[in-house]
Amino acid sequence: MALLLPFLAACDDDDNGSQSAPISVTRIYLEDADATVTDRAVDFARLGQLIRIEGSGFLGLRQIYVNGYKTYFNNALVTDQNIWVTLDSKTPVADANVDVRNTIRLVKDQAECVYEFTIRAASPQITSIDNTLPTVGEKVKVYGSSLHETTKVTLPGGVEITSGIENDPDGEWYAFTMPDGVTEGGSILSEGANGLAKTPACFNESRAYVIDFDNLGVMGSWSATYSADDLVDDPLNSGRGKVALLVPQTYLDEGGIQPNVGLHKYWATAGTGEPTDDWTRMTSVIPADTPLENVAIQLDVYIPEIWNGAGQLEISLINNLNSYGWGSGNTLPGNENVDAYAAVWVPWFVNEGVVPYKAEGWKTVTFPIGSIGDFNDGKAHTFQEVIDVRNNASNANFLFFLSNANIVLNEGAENEVVIKTTTFNQKIYVDNIRVVPYERFVVSDFPDDESVE
Repeated sequence: MALLLPFLAACDDDDNGSQSAPISVTRIYLEDADATVTDRAVDFARLGQLIRIEGSGFLGLRQIYVNGYKTYFNNALVTDQNIWVTLDSKTPVADANVDVRNTIRLVKDQAECVYEFTIRAASPQITSIDNTLPTVGEKVKVYGSSLHETTKVTLPGGVEITSGIENDPDGEWYAFTMPDGVTEGGSILSEGANGLAKTPACFNESRAYVIDFDNLGVMGSWSATYSADDLVDDPLNSGRGKVALLVPQTYLDEGGIQPNVGLHKYWATAGTGEPTDDWTRMTSVIPADTPLENVAIQLDVYIPEIWNGAGQLEISLINNLNSYGWGSGNTLPGNENVDAYAAVWVPWFVNEGVVPYKAEGWKTVTFPIGSIGDFNDGKAHTFQEVIDVRNNASNANFLFFLSNANIVLNEGAENEVVIKTTTFNQKIYVDNIRVVPYERFVVSDFPDDESVE
């Protein structure tokens, strides 16, 4: 639906004495043709939005300043009682001078008016959480945009945090310390200068576990796998119990994994016949008809040394691999001869180049299942399809392992580039593998327009 604006005729400012007439503002309205309410009285507006300023004495207007920023307006969209103006995306918000922040100033030659009105940046959005399954006392960092001046965080179960919140001045993250007493899983809701932000419902959520190497899930053990004897104690004593060392210490002591070894051994769940490997049990947390773009696999990693240029952490939904590493057939859709249900995490490979990866403490790695192999074919898929793939597989083991293959860009083309790996010989710890809800939310400013991304 198009937003209808009146046709406004210009008049002579001097003839009607408008330059000396006082200016007053009574209310501001948000104009949004796509909303349920197209002309809504509001107490704030966001950059890029069209507003209608209602009042009197507007004829003869020379300038509009929003948060001190000179804002363009069209004289044809000004009457004596209304002004239609779009809030410029370049308007300062968090970094606006305190004297003019959250103000709209209307200026004529002989009169002006300053109206206090909250200006916000774009709606806050969340891109990731680090980490999603913290123990008490660990730092949690939430990344996104427009998260400026977060002052309140509400965790699942209604646990509120109002002090000790760290904020990025550019609004790209906020952080807090995990408190005691959080027993439920779900979303984090935060409140800041630009409004509310809501994370996917994956925080503190481990009910749809795959394996935690302590009490949940069952390990598989045969000649191709590492075994329970290769598990180690949590090196940070964070309360995580036993954890998996991606390449066990015995092999690190022997010199590590040589270059271009696609697969050494792998970690696996018990697979076919083991009740916990039937993911139907997870549908109480993630309904079977959940769109697959709203489901993810998460696991925790601890990497005590900088990770640089050697090794890839690979996962597979079933035990059917015949190629390994970044760009391998089992990670890509479209091959009729390969069932592709694997994915690779290579944090040191950024924008097709090597960038050393450094992290402190336990971190969460997220694999959206809708981006894994054959599920990333542009078609709609549901969580039930993942369950079916696993239950119909000859070997329904969930796998993760270290691949130390080269990374090849533009394979077979004249501009082929090979990023050669080196010997992998460092500690990477893995724990708490689980399936989580991962629907991304955009919290509407108005309840009747609630939407999701």
